[in-house]
Amino acid sequence: MTNTTPVTLIGGYLGAGKTTLVNHLLRNAGGRRLAVLVNEFGSLPIDADLIVAREDNLISISGGCICCSFGSDLVAALIDLKQRGNSIDHLLIETSGVALPGSIVQSLSLLPGVALDGVIVLADAETIEARARDRYMSDTVLGQLAHADIILLNKTDLVLQQRADTILNWLAATVPGARVLPVRNANTPLDVIIGQNHAPTSGKDSAHASDHRAGDYETLSLEIDSPCDAERLAQNLADPRLGLLRAKGFLRGLDGKLATIHVVGRRSQVEPAPTWVEGPGRLVCIGLAAEINRDAILAAFDVQRLQITV
Repeated sequence: MTNTTPVTLIGGYLGAGKTTLVNHLLRNAGGRRLAVLVNEFGSLPIDADLIVAREDNLISISGGCICCSFGSDLVAALIDLKQRGNSIDHLLIETSGVALPGSIVQSLSLLPGVALDGVIVLADAETIEARARDRYMSDTVLGQLAHADIILLNKTDLVLQQRADTILNWLAATVPGARVLPVRNANTPLDVIIGQNHAPTSGKDSAHASDHRAGDYETLSLEIDSPCDAERLAQNLADPRLGLLRAKGFLRGLDGKLATIHVVGRRSQVEPAPTWVEGPGRLVCIGLAAEINRDAILAAFDVQRLQITV
């Protein structure tokens, strides 16, 4: 594993679609070497055609990915995974159906060498409201949703559009600020779940903006050579009114040094960029094509000062 490995938590109650999502990510890793930690292998059956070999509590998956079970000791499993020396680009942790992401986030904060990338929580469009009102499940389900940076509202194809709209409005009121993404069969672009594998490369000396639409998603790529307040910008990009699911890249701070900026849903983080990063600042923003607010994103950069042209 690298010095600091990004970690994405995947949560949600039983039947919400966590298994489907993880298998989808492994099938579409795109050259990324993923590690998946699960409570037990039986609770997350990896598709048989993906498995290359099994040994003890580890499954080797085609494409350089692996899957490990951690039982009840997540920290020990993370330490064991690092000691194995596996070269991993990103770590996925699938929580149990009754787990609260907040407690796992606290455990991760105690372990050096890993950094939380985001919390993804799945909800079943057919059952989420009933589960949230159930006398036995309510606290757990609402607690899971409350910690989500992005909520995947899964199985939207199994409800009428009017019903799906009602659920989306209910989630917006129940979990203010969280990004809600309607999906079918947990089919979600990898860059939405774990971000880009590599930072955007520079193409021109001057600041510029370009975008690319792929299906229901839109990507806005920016190159900014002017210094900016990276911390304030990251917080501005986490504003739900911008319609962003993710933003990631490198920006030059007011001190002249490059910083890594990372936004996932309502979570934002800024840290010193790796020493190998060079060139102008660049950022990639991803959102639903119907929701991403291009003008608001550009305004968050203080267009006049940064001289961004469209």
